[in-house]
Amino acid sequence: MSGYDSLTRRKTLRLLGAAAATPLLPAIADAARMETFTLYGPPAGPSVTIAHAVATGRLSPIADSADFVAWRNPDELRAGLTSGSIIASVVPAQAAANLYNRGFPIRLTNIMTEGLLYVISGKTDIGAISDLKGLRMAVPFRGDTPEILFSQLLAHAGLSADDLDITYVGTPIEGVQLLLAGRVDAALIAEPAASAAVLKGRQAGKDISRVIDITEAWGSMTGGPPIIPMAGLAVTKAVYEGRPEIIAPLQTALREAVEEVNANPKAAAANATKGLGLPVPVIASSIPHSRLVVRPAADIRPQVEAMYRAMAGPDLARIGGAMPDDAFYL
Repeated sequence: MSGYDSLTRRKTLRLLGAAAATPLLPAIADAARMETFTLYGPPAGPSVTIAHAVATGRLSPIADSADFVAWRNPDELRAGLTSGSIIASVVPAQAAANLYNRGFPIRLTNIMTEGLLYVISGKTDIGAISDLKGLRMAVPFRGDTPEILFSQLLAHAGLSADDLDITYVGTPIEGVQLLLAGRVDAALIAEPAASAAVLKGRQAGKDISRVIDITEAWGSMTGGPPIIPMAGLAVTKAVYEGRPEIIAPLQTALREAVEEVNANPKAAAANATKGLGLPVPVIASSIPHSRLVVRPAADIRPQVEAMYRAMAGPDLARIGGAMPDDAFYL
């Protein structure tokens, strides 16, 4: 074989190899994509980020179609996770740790809010947790994150639930309704329900305001920064083992989305109104009060663990008896 023939043969083999390899690249990308991808979350601040990401097509690198569905209460969330119908959702960080420590296959991928809980009231003489003594108070989700945080703050102020007249409600909106009807003096409410109360109160001629920022109160109690890494996106085994390729682009999509949400609340609210079932003005008003972020769980682990230590109770019972290990922070 001549040198020319040998060179031509080698060149041809290289070209054939390249031609054979090229079609595999789209195939690998296609294999990583999902036909449909549904993310879940509460009717609260972090879900605005997800709804906006879906509406603006930021999840198109991950799935042919994407959707957001709101769950109504933590029990509905837990049922969806255990049944397998929910594989990716905004989850209270405390609930995620509890599930993980009890052997449920769940991982925390990020934190999506650093605090969006407030005490709202029409009373002007409330400025601290201690001022709530003897008042009628609406508190949602008994036994879950909002009530646990609130109970810790009460204890720090030298109070207990017995020092207040507490009405436990199933949803924040129920608490808002009680407050507007004058049946309670104050309510523990997360955004955007707090903004709904302020706006509805104004329409009814009542001056409802955020009298206590729970995040600021928490920072004062712990001696740390005013941060409560309350909730973030958690995924089940179907994602972190079955579709690990989507996690990095998902984080990128949400990080880009939250920047847009914080920069343009009105546009984000328009994209989230249907999924959250709340009017655009309410959602837009809530965003500046929601401390929306997208921070990888591993990066914010010290703050998450500080929250766990402060809220977990005796023997860390409220997070399943132990601090989550490295594997929890995806």
